[in-house]
Amino acid sequence: MGRTKTAEEVVTQAEVAEVPQLGDDQEEEVILFTDIAELQPVGISAAEIQKLREFGKTTVRGILQTHSKELMKIKGFSEAKVDKIKLAAGKLCDAGAFKNARSELDRRGKEVFAIATGSSELDKLLGCGLESQGMCEIHGEWRTGKTQICHTMCITAQLPHESGNYSGGRVVYIDTEGTFRPDRLEPICARFNLDYDAAMDNIFFIRALNSEHQSKLLVEMAGLLNEQRGIIKLVIVDSIMALFRVDFKGRGELQARQMALGQFLHQLHQLSEEYNFAVLMTNQMTSDPGGGMTFVADPKKPVGGHVLAHAVQTRISVKKGSGSDRIAQVPKIELLCESI
Repeated sequence: MGRTKTAEEVVTQAEVAEVPQLGDDQEEEVILFTDIAELQPVGISAAEIQKLREFGKTTVRGILQTHSKELMKIKGFSEAKVDKIKLAAGKLCDAGAFKNARSELDRRGKEVFAIATGSSELDKLLGCGLESQGMCEIHGEWRTGKTQICHTMCITAQLPHESGNYSGGRVVYIDTEGTFRPDRLEPICARFNLDYDAAMDNIFFIRALNSEHQSKLLVEMAGLLNEQRGIIKLVIVDSIMALFRVDFKGRGELQARQMALGQFLHQLHQLSEEYNFAVLMTNQMTSDPGGGMTFVADPKKPVGGHVLAHAVQTRISVKKGSGSDRIAQVPKIELLCESI
């Protein structure tokens, strides 16, 4: 159990004077994916490659991660054509090859980076910060500072990490509740001694209109990620369940909701591995009807059920403390043991 700072002061001081410049040299250093344009020399036509792009598949690894039945939804793609594309993709990517544990350890050491949350105490709980190629969910009641942490990380994601393995990057902010406020970033920039206008240029914002639109945004985001050439380092979804709760009503639609949620989370996680970025999601709370019968002190639980709980690699629970303090707990984290 750890304690964060107040919702207004959840960030900490930093000694960085300006937003890092993201130049061509850095782009070459961080690119970890193979564009699907490389499929053309191995027998895939330009027209087929364009259809894959429009479907949201912009990397060779992304094709291998996608089930054949999904690719067959593309107009004109038969089973034979999908098999041909996957065979060609397999020649350019070794994602399907077995490796020993040492190789995986070395890969993660080279690729995975950490982004500071803006709270030194929360960073200690997480080990070093928010890791790339993984998803973190932060849940709590209203006014516990969830959105404030999202705004803070819009800025901290642009700062180099003290460990030296991260030099800063850009952010995508998917807003499902209308809570994104650019003016809230100005005092955070001032605290970190960053240029406000320059920091704003490094944040890509979009408002999701419904759960269907939220899911389709991943296709558009894949194009943006490919266009930015590995410079986007953090994707924020605030919040993950708001639109799913509105569009799927009652227990009669619960199964359909969870299936749609599972597909969204799976695709988002695949993108985070393809393009090597971190994911931060906020989540709402709901009352547990049976909580009072089991003598639970706080009969409330995060929305999303087991589908969301299994999909994320880290879960952070934020509660109101005394006065303006906020208390953060980490009930799930793959990097560390649960007893922290």
